[in-house]
Amino acid sequence: MEDKRIIKTKRSLKNALIVLLAKEDFEHISITELCRKADVSRITFYSHYSDKYALLDDIFNDMLGIGTVDYYRRQAENNPGRKLVAGYVNMLDSILELYYDRFEFFQYTNPEKNPYLASRLYSIILDTVEMHTLHVKEHLSLKYSPKKIAGFVCFGMLGFVNESHKENTPLEQIKKEARYLLTDLIRSGILTENEEHEKMEATGLEPEP
Repeated sequence: MEDKRIIKTKRSLKNALIVLLAKEDFEHISITELCRKADVSRITFYSHYSDKYALLDDIFNDMLGIGTVDYYRRQAENNPGRKLVAGYVNMLDSILELYYDRFEFFQYTNPEKNPYLASRLYSIILDTVEMHTLHVKEHLSLKYSPKKIAGFVCFGMLGFVNESHKENTPLEQIKKEARYLLTDLIRSGILTENEEHEKMEATGLEPEP
């Protein structure tokens, strides 16, 4: 476990980066600015991170850890039978919960202003969806590879959230509509082999909407 002083220093640097992102894009933020804002020396910075990209990755790893724990909690609490739709909805809820709980950071992942941040966010969501899809593959036959399914779901999910923001859709409505959209997609049988989808419906594997 890391020393409390190290944890405090890293937290200061992470917070400094988020504050600076409100003023300029990531590519133009310098190590000197980060150190000044966090009130740490450059020597201290480089004792923890090789560059600002490593600092950013540490922030994303923190987020991934929080989201993964929340996903497994949801699965244990309301999807012990590993139902297909419920599992993907749990994954969606975990991602959206994290996204909006940490919106002070994720608001800067706009691909036009901060393409690297947008790329890292996409990678995290892709890994999360692929992780869940690999679990699904253990008991259902899929039409496509977990990575292809993850890519399809991720692009759709991010696009849906981005367009919802452009239309000034309220947060609760975004969450509700995203869940219905994902549920309809999965129930259509687009992800599973036809016979597996029929078996799923016949055995009641899908929860009520």
